[in-house]
Amino acid sequence: MTPEFVVGFAREAIELTLMISLPMLGVGLVVGVLVSIIQAATQLQEMTLTLVPKIISIFIVLLIAFPWIMDKMITYTRELLLNLPNYIR
Repeated sequence: MTPEFVVGFAREAIELTLMISLPMLGVGLVVGVLVSIIQAATQLQEMTLTLVPKIISIFIVLLIAFPWIMDKMITYTRELLLNLPNYIR
């Protein structure tokens, strides 16, 4: 194994992790900003008002994106296991 191979392998794993987490993080960010704007406009500073909508929206996005996430993870794992003999050399 060369250092370039290890770096490339780690880069691919990190890219997959970021790509899989992006939908949930993006929706959490948008919902958080919207709730913060509403809180600033109404001067309501309740902590649960911020937390509950984010949790619910992230959970809904997770349910919607779950088939896509599993497809990406299965494809990555399949490629990893099929190319394992080449990685050992």
